[in-house]
Formats: sequence, structure tokens, C-alpha cells
Amino acid sequence: MTPVELSRTVLRAVRCAVDAGELAAPVPEWAQVAPPGPGGRGDYATNVALQLARPAGRPPQEVAEILRPHLAGAEGVAGVDITGPGFLNITLDGGGEQALVAEVLRRGARYGFVDEPTGDLVQLHHPREVRAAVTAQAVARILRSQGALVRTSCEDEPDPTWEAVLGVSVDAHGRPGAPAPLKVNVRPVPAVQDPIPLGRDAARWALLHPASHDHPRITAEHLVQRETNPLFRVRYAHARTRALSRNAADLGFTSAPGDVQGDMTHLVDALAAYPRTLATAARHRAPDRLARHLVTTADAILGIQHTVLPLGDEKPSAAHRARLALAEAAGTVLAGGLSLLGIDAPEHL
Repeated sequence: MTPVELSRTVLRAVRCAVDAGELAAPVPEWAQVAPPGPGGRGDYATNVALQLARPAGRPPQEVAEILRPHLAGAEGVAGVDITGPGFLNITLDGGGEQALVAEVLRRGARYGFVDEPTGDLVQLHHPREVRAAVTAQAVARILRSQGALVRTSCEDEPDPTWEAVLGVSVDAHGRPGAPAPLKVNVRPVPAVQDPIPLGRDAARWALLHPASHDHPRITAEHLVQRETNPLFRVRYAHARTRALSRNAADLGFTSAPGDVQGDMTHLVDALAAYPRTLATAARHRAPDRLARHLVTTADAILGIQHTVLPLGDEKPSAAHRARLALAEAAGTVLAGGLSLLGIDAPEHL
């Protein structure tokens, strides 16, 4: 069961409790599931009981006790424990990591995207400033990944070099026409220096990686090919996942989602959190949250890359195929996230 499927399962449990008259509260549109925090257990945890406590007029622990049997009886759920103030800790009926990896590989670049349009209409309006233009375009892509219909507009005609070098485009410029139901003014702290000399990928990263309220650093550090450069780590990690697939093919085996042995927790957690990261980045109009998550994912795959392929005379096993599938899933997330930021994900680096 994937995190998205588990979230739907949690919502069905809430709906069952409401329909049975056990709980008087509105069913939320989304139930957050994530790896358990300190003191937790199982494969995933949800705070839905804490979320429903106030509208239900009951303590979170009591809400959790009501939801527990409905959730424990769901297909694919092996057990449910309650910890802390009312967290529901869910143990899946085997194959949680395998299902996650299979889901990432199946959906490819659309992993983390919502399946249906939400009907939300958003207009992103920004001043004639390069960081605002790049940010608005990245936010538009992230919002579209979450089902919104988005239109971008600039206060004045954009600098043509922004499109030529940075790939920036807007739908309209000048005074906005008929207002959208939701108009958002995109006004990050402007870039003091010209990012154009950095080229497309490094310039976009330099503008998008810092939070919108932070000053971007437009320096040649973004071009350095070493581990101190977060952009290099992300792109290098993606290239390494592709190299692992090529090297595995040379050894005569391919990937297959399965039980990944060894300490792969950080990477599995990063993959599971990616859809939630996209949703949060869309909600807060914050591409920097996506950029930082890509760095986390890159560091996780770089930390285990040397355990993926057989060593020496070792023969490829099911564990190697499972670890290769996990690495390929990480590469898929890195490529998809970079694409949303408008940055290339090279096969070789």
C-alpha cells in the first residue's frame, strides 16, 4: 500500500465512523500519513485523530480509539497502535516499501501528482523582476501538479533574455484582466545581482533554493562540481542512479521492487514524503520546499549507492534487484522534482 492509498484508507475509516454515528465531525479532504516520529512504531503514522478532536468535541485519544477498529480492519493493514496524544501508528500487511517503490516507478515523473483537476483557478501575478518571474513559473508548475488551473502574469513585458536563457515565460503582461477566483502576488526578495551569467540551471537553482524571504546568493559557487554545492549533489545523485541501472545491465540483471535489506530508511522516508512535499510547496507557493526535499533525497541515495550492486564475485540476488529498484525510484523523484523547477536532470555528470 502506497502513502496515497493509505491516506484514502484512513479517510474511509473516518467516514465509516461518521456514518455509524460514532463520530460527529466533517470528513477531511486529506489525511496526512508519514513515517512515525520518535516514540512511534509501525510503517506509518497519522495525526487525523488530533485533527478531528476539536470539531468532534472529544479528546484526541478518544477519537483515535473510535477510529482504530475501522482502520485495523482495512485491507492491507496488519495492525494499528495509538501513541502520544493520539497518533494512529499503522503497520502494513507486508510489502510497504515494495509497494512504494513500485508506485514511484509506475507513475514515473507524475509520482506525487494528483489524478484529477481540483477546479481551483489561480492567477500568479508578479513584478518585472527576474527572481519573481522564475518563482512564479515554478510555482505554476507545482500548482498544476496538484490539479490547479494556473495563469501567470507580469506587471510589464518581461526581459526577453529571461526566456532565452532561463526559459521563463508568462501568459500575459500588463494590468490583469478578469480576476481569477484566487489571485496571488508573487514577490520574493529580489535578486540584487544578475543571475543570467550562471546559465539556466544554476541560475534557476540560485533563485529557487532559498526561501522567498531570504536574499538569493548569485555566485559562481552554484557552478562548482563538488559536494558543497547542493545543486551538484542533486544532479550527481540522479546521474548515479542512471549509472547504477547501466552497470546492472552490464552484470546481467535488472531491478525488481522487493524487500530492501540494510539501512535504507532515510531514502524510503524521502520517497514516501515526496507527494506531501509537493502538496505543501503548492499550498505555500514555496518551490524552495521542493528544492530542499530534493537535496534530502539526493543525500540519502548517495549514502547507500555503494550497496546497490554486487561486490567482487558476489552474484546478483533479489536484494540487489530490490535495492536497484529503490535507487531507480529515487532517480525518478529527482528528475521529476528538477523538472518542476525547470532544471535539467542529466543522465551523465
